[in-house]
Amino acid sequence: MINIDDNPEFLNTFLEYSLAYKHKSPNSVDQYNSDLIMFLRYMKYHLKLTKEKEFSKIIIKDFSISQLSIITQEDIHSFISYLSINRRCGPATCARKISTIRIFFKYLTITTHVLSTNPAQNLETPKLNKRLPKYLTLEDSQKLLNATQADEDSKNSERDFAIITLFLNCGLRLSELVSINISDIKFDECKLTVIGKGNKERTIYLNKACIKAINNYLKIRPNNAKKDSKNSDKALFLSAYRQRISKRTVENIVTKKLQKAGLDTSKYSTHKLRHTAATLMYQYGQVDIRALQELLGHESIATTEIYTHVDNNQVRLAVESNPLSDFGTKK
Repeated sequence: MINIDDNPEFLNTFLEYSLAYKHKSPNSVDQYNSDLIMFLRYMKYHLKLTKEKEFSKIIIKDFSISQLSIITQEDIHSFISYLSINRRCGPATCARKISTIRIFFKYLTITTHVLSTNPAQNLETPKLNKRLPKYLTLEDSQKLLNATQADEDSKNSERDFAIITLFLNCGLRLSELVSINISDIKFDECKLTVIGKGNKERTIYLNKACIKAINNYLKIRPNNAKKDSKNSDKALFLSAYRQRISKRTVENIVTKKLQKAGLDTSKYSTHKLRHTAATLMYQYGQVDIRALQELLGHESIATTEIYTHVDNNQVRLAVESNPLSDFGTKK
């Protein structure tokens, strides 16, 4: 649940609009809320609208539209500097918060006409360094699966193995995995329906390894799952408390299994398993880039194209496989 009790009305209206009309996912709206709470707190301090010195205690519920209207682009630049220097936020984090601020002020000026001037209209985004995604090799992936399957210390070995198997085979996001309900799986068609970013539904086809791992887990999954606001009784993966498994629990599981496999947990994480699945499919499966885009749920193919650059060996092999590659070399 998004905590909106201490927000000004205009912020909560924006969040509701983002959910209901822009069809943003609850996770995205929660991030909007977090970004804008920080932004408004900083503005109260920066514009000397509060005497509170402790940042986390600055109250924003009384932030008014008239106070919003005095915010300038220079004030937003000051906020970005604060993020970089005081909060040590990197370019990617700053870029995300700038994006949130842009969307927020566009809503206030164009959608609702609450403000007449948009101070974020010409806001620039920090230049991001393009980094290749970190991923496990095929050998490391097999190590992780073997370590998870053979972990005799775990009381939930079938569940944990199914989780790791789905991550490495399907490239699921963490939020997508914890949201899976048993009814989302069509066993006769070997496919799974997930709700991804932007509340978009997509189909993921399950291979034999996934089906087997899920079936093995379902044999020992507790039948007395709690009926609560999380619909735990419908959830595929349950915690020790018979509730829908949380993101934090899954992250802890992945960390422990990486350690068990002797892999570097400072280098690899839950999200890196998604990168791993995409990379292995591209490297070994000769998957079409458009098919990979559909599987991963990327809105832009530019996001998917990063996986075409992770294996320079493929580029070399492509050149060497050209039928003209040995022309003129034989005497």
